[in-house]
Parts: sequence; structure tokens; C-alpha cells
Amino acid sequence: MSCQTLQLITSHRTASFSVADRVDVAVGPLAVRTRRLAGGRRDGVLLVELKAGGTSVFILPDRGLGIWKMIAGDVELGWQSPVQGPVHPRFVPLGEPSGLGWLDGFDELVARCGLVSNGAPDVDPSGRLRHGLHGRIANLPAHHLDVTLDESRGTITLTGAVDETRFLVHALRMTTSLTLHADRQRVTWTDTVRNLSERPATMQMLYHVNFGPPLLGPGAEIVAPIAELAPRDAAAAGDVPTWNRFDPPRPGRGEDVHFARLEPDTEGMAAALLVSPEKRHGALLSWRAASLPCFTLWKNQGGLADGYVTGLEPGTNYPNPRSVEERHGRIVPLAANQSVRFDLSLEHLAGSELAAARERLSVAAAPRIHSQPRPDWG
Repeated sequence: MSCQTLQLITSHRTASFSVADRVDVAVGPLAVRTRRLAGGRRDGVLLVELKAGGTSVFILPDRGLGIWKMIAGDVELGWQSPVQGPVHPRFVPLGEPSGLGWLDGFDELVARCGLVSNGAPDVDPSGRLRHGLHGRIANLPAHHLDVTLDESRGTITLTGAVDETRFLVHALRMTTSLTLHADRQRVTWTDTVRNLSERPATMQMLYHVNFGPPLLGPGAEIVAPIAELAPRDAAAAGDVPTWNRFDPPRPGRGEDVHFARLEPDTEGMAAALLVSPEKRHGALLSWRAASLPCFTLWKNQGGLADGYVTGLEPGTNYPNPRSVEERHGRIVPLAANQSVRFDLSLEHLAGSELAAARERLSVAAAPRIHSQPRPDWG
């Protein structure tokens, strides 16, 4: 059985950039395909499709190595954003004065938020934008990308690197290793963020993992070992009694956001399960709780055409303005050349595997549910 590694993107200080945008290679049940999209705001976007058995994921190297879609058998994981993506970062106005320009490119299944900041827009007392919504990493391009197809192990692994740097300000590098297994409808990944500077730095990370129909719909539910939960703001307080259940789409309805802490298992992993309306399918998101201790549940139950979607969002902090999280000590300090590691997985479940996961995550002590926001979380 064969094992081969393909260099898709390479760059060095002493060499020119090289991008392989027309790759189509298959080894047994494993395959990788790349193509450069054309037309509209997706013009120029590099799309990398990884396939292992009956599972495919679509990676966006130009958008911080985000996961655009995942197809598990005949079920698509992702959502139907009104933004017709994937959008090339040159069409995303991150510096727009409102701080909301990030939304112009938002339509991924998995969008990373960070690395310098990951929350709501942050402005100084004079009204000048310090940090835009969800940071910059999701709109920065990878400068390294390899794919290894290992037929003997039945795995396909992508490794890549994205830098968020500014001269005299910060120098952060995110290195990613993402793996698909031919015998499982699951993708796992590890992100390592390193401070390349000889000066101390700070960082934040949040994983915006988003689902729409068919997994989301009236009667869908979240199952998670909640230790404590509170609404983000007064607007979400009315949703607290039904925080884990979903209503039909309702045009004009605002978003509801809840902040939480989850109980990790004996191996230190936290998890949240989205169960589809008919209870036949589920998406299980797992992550290492020590490095991602905060959990945000985003429920956007407006009209279908406006993006009916929920987000499961583990993070180093809650997605408030960075200045708020700084006051509460929820930023990650990094000494010179120090790094922090984040481990996550996303799996499609059905049948007995779904039932087992649901039972496992339902076994928890009675959670502490707040009817109003916690001042130190908001």
C-alpha cells in the first residue's frame, strides 16, 4: 500500500510562492482534488477537497484554512448563508468603521476567529475601531500546505500554516494538522499557535462551527454536559428556558446567544451534540477543554433566506470585545517562542452511535442555569 505527500503551497524567504491549484490524485479510498474558483466574489479562491471513504471535507487555504463544507455519506454539514461563498478575502472589508465587515465573507462550516482578537467589535473611547468582529485569521491565506495520503492507515492528512503578523506589533503563526479516516465520518484537527516574536504576546481563539438544515430545524436539540449557562444579554434571557431546543424559522427574529461552561470527560474532552429534528442524524463536536474552556451557543432562528443557523463555539474566552475579555483575564499569554495547542473533532453520527453519544452527554450533574446575564461573562 502506498503513502505519498503532495506539496500544494510552498513559500520561503529565498524562493517564490508555488501553488498547485490543479491536483487530482486518488490512492485507494483516499483522494485530494484542488481547483481555483472563478466568477463573482469567489473568483480566485483555492478550494481543496479531501476524501476518505464516504466522507469529504472542503478546505479554504485562502480563508485561514477554514472548512467550507463536510459531506458524510448523503448528509451535508454546513449552512445556507445569504453570502454566496466561499468569498475571496479581497472582497471582505475588515477595516470597515462599523467593525462588521467580517460578515461579508461568512458562510463556512468551521470558521476560526482570532488570533489577536475573536469577539465583537472593540472600539476606543473616541470611537476608533481597535479590533473588528471575530478578528483576521479567517481572511488570511496559508503560506504552506501539504497533503499526505496513507493507504495503509486509511488516512488523509492536511498540514498548513497561516501567519497573523504586523511589523512591530505582533507575530503569530497558526500551524494546522487535519485528518480524515476512511472508516469514520469524522474530521479531527490540531491547531498550534506560536508567538514568533522575541517579545511577549497575547492571543485569543474561537471556533465558529455552524449548522443549518438538514441537521437544524424545528425540534432539533443540543445535548451537552452543561455545568453553568447564562444568556449573553437581556435579549437572549427569554430563550433560556428553551436554550437547547430550536424553533421553526421566523423572519425578523433576532439572534439568541448563550454563554456556558461544560463538564469535560475523564480524558479532558468537552463535547456538544446537535441532534436533527427527526432524531436520525447528529453532529458531535469535541474539543480539549483545558485550552478551550469557554463555550458559546449561537442561535439564529430568523428566516431561511436570511441564514437559519446555529453555531457551536468553543473558545479561549467568550466573544465579547477584546477589552472586556482582557479585564476578566480571558486572554492567552505567550512568552517569546511559546505556543498553545487546540485539539478538536467533528463527527457525523447516526443509529446506535448517535444514541450512545446522546446518552453519554446527558449524564451530568444538574447544571446551574442563570435567567439573566452573568456580569463577569458579558
